[in-house]
Amino acid sequence: MENDLQALVDSRHHDPHRVLGVHAVDDENLQLRTYQPHAEAVETVDRDGEPMALNPHPDCPGLFEVTLPRSWVPKHPSYTVTLPDGHRYDIVDPYSFLPTVGELDLHLFAEGRHLQLWQMLGAQVLSVDEVVGTRFSVWAPNAERVSLVGTFNDWDGRRHPMRVLGDSGVWELFVPGITVGDLYKFEITSRLTGETRLRTDPLGRAFELRPDTAAIVPDFQPYEWQDDDWIARREHWQWDQAPMATYEVHLGSWRQPDGRFPTYDELADQLIPYVQERGFTHIELLPVTEHPFDASWGYQTTGYFAPTSRFGSPTAFCRFVDRAHAAGIGVILDWVPAHFPRDEFALARFDGSALYEHEDPRRGEHRDWGTLIFNYGRREVQNFLIASAQYWIEQLHLDGLRVDAVASMLYLDYSRQGDDWLPNRHGGRENLEAIEFLQRLNHTILSRNPGTLMIAEESTAWPMVSRPPEHGGLGFSMKWNMGWMNDSLAYLAEDPLHRPHHHNRLTFGLLYAFSENFVLPLSHDEVVHGKRALPAKMPGDEWQRFANLRLLLAWQYTFPGKKLLFMGDEFGQGNEWSHAHELDWWMLEYPPHQGIQALVDQLNFRYRHEPALHERDFEPGGFTWIDCNDRNQSVISFRRDGHFETVVVVINFTPVERPGYRIGVPEPGRYQVLLNTDSEGFGGSGQNPAPGAAEATPWHDQPASLTLDLPGLSAVVLKHGGD
Repeated sequence: MENDLQALVDSRHHDPHRVLGVHAVDDENLQLRTYQPHAEAVETVDRDGEPMALNPHPDCPGLFEVTLPRSWVPKHPSYTVTLPDGHRYDIVDPYSFLPTVGELDLHLFAEGRHLQLWQMLGAQVLSVDEVVGTRFSVWAPNAERVSLVGTFNDWDGRRHPMRVLGDSGVWELFVPGITVGDLYKFEITSRLTGETRLRTDPLGRAFELRPDTAAIVPDFQPYEWQDDDWIARREHWQWDQAPMATYEVHLGSWRQPDGRFPTYDELADQLIPYVQERGFTHIELLPVTEHPFDASWGYQTTGYFAPTSRFGSPTAFCRFVDRAHAAGIGVILDWVPAHFPRDEFALARFDGSALYEHEDPRRGEHRDWGTLIFNYGRREVQNFLIASAQYWIEQLHLDGLRVDAVASMLYLDYSRQGDDWLPNRHGGRENLEAIEFLQRLNHTILSRNPGTLMIAEESTAWPMVSRPPEHGGLGFSMKWNMGWMNDSLAYLAEDPLHRPHHHNRLTFGLLYAFSENFVLPLSHDEVVHGKRALPAKMPGDEWQRFANLRLLLAWQYTFPGKKLLFMGDEFGQGNEWSHAHELDWWMLEYPPHQGIQALVDQLNFRYRHEPALHERDFEPGGFTWIDCNDRNQSVISFRRDGHFETVVVVINFTPVERPGYRIGVPEPGRYQVLLNTDSEGFGGSGQNPAPGAAEATPWHDQPASLTLDLPGLSAVVLKHGGD
């Protein structure tokens, strides 16, 4: 007992319930014991409701105790605590409760299979034996002592020490009276270093507004979703054959009313109708997982289960998603399992050991980003990440995740020099644990949530990223086509005079276009860090720059693959994107930018309503070159085939008009112009391609052919039929 008391006073006891709470003295009597180091006096009540003082322990300052007949003691005693200044408050003894984390929960977590981990770890408002309070639990296997601290105990780690549950490494405490909105952290003393640090909750579901970092006890009443019909339809959605045009958004800089961040509700009022009006099918959010540093854009995550408080509460975030679904818009989150920041309050060396990361910096540190790499070989870490992904989709109703920096996860020598990496057990550079994690992640999310999407940002030639694990793939739904993006931007950056020498940049992508299920991204990464905005990448005078931008957008929307466009690109923002201020909406006062926005609207309309442009995005039969060899004139032509319909695309990448330009077409007869990027409404010259009737004259290995007056720097989309 003496050692227990000393450990309690020294704040190093791993099982305070052994000392505190209610304990049998003999068959007739029980002893009540509470540790209140800040108290002047502590009272309980006898069976008649009369106050009865607890006695200060003679050898342990702050410990109060009393022995009472069993019949006088309720299951969960209450105390009145009096402070030296005379202030009094009442508590129910938290050390009178049995563990509230079950053996099955602990077993599943140890095996890495607890898919609703947020219901086991973190803060849960519960009613135990008809007493309402909050259960706190945290994984810290190398801690000597863990205490709960917060607004409810003046951040005093002596007052609520937690108990460790066997050899699970999980610490737990149920505290009556703590409820929704209270702030909390964990005070952890490391068994390895002896150091004591304050840590925020890895499973926190709401946090203070940065720079403060405490977790907030979450609302135990679930959000009342109104999107049952959306979820039911999503389960049967054939996304591979459906149009998918995604608007990528950084919420903090889309609009900034009065120079401040918008709220989730303001974004629901403004962003969702805007996206709907433009004709996009999805919104992709740059990371809104909680993060301390604005300039990281969310990619240095500290709260893997919490929407950032910058824009409002988790409930407000749910309303945003709900309203997007009501408007027919899906919501995708940019999610970051590749690395996490070194912030001392968060995951880094959480219990004094490399718990979430690798100990060896050759595997545990990202040299480029100054961040730490998850230890994917640890079952509990895999569980943490997979449960995070599941939480955003199951509880917050997101429609998919874009998984950031997959390439950095796959290769042990990613962005490392010389011997600054450790090979795998076979001597290779592949990160076998990360591969297994990604396969398990994708299988879990996609099998449990039909119709959702897992999208890889993966920039290397790693094979079968979007193929099932059972066939040796990573199991993603889709993969960003970084090759198409790089080749297209590099080609269009060339002066048209030089484009014939770089024609292969247009054609090379079709050699691998169907090796994966691709998304064609023009993302935030292409308009930051000195890369310039899209119009500024283009050569020529203002008219030519915007004509080239129209070509890029038409090329994107007619090329096989789903589409992604970063905010601002839909109206040709001229300045490079900055997270610090809102988009340059004033540019829409000028015709060139109005024209780009009108073109994107029309491209989205045609993409959604012409099955040939989306039905067979991932099938070789969905694309056929008509002529890819006219490099001297920098003209390409191809057909996109749906299950029952075909469109023909002709693109002239020079400012030279091509009157009477002949191309092969699938059948004779009249062809209508579905889209001409040179139309005046898009900011073009207004030249009419005026295709003649197609004749039954074979051309370009097609059974018929027609001529058209092809405007300079234009893309023309044709379809058989019409007047």
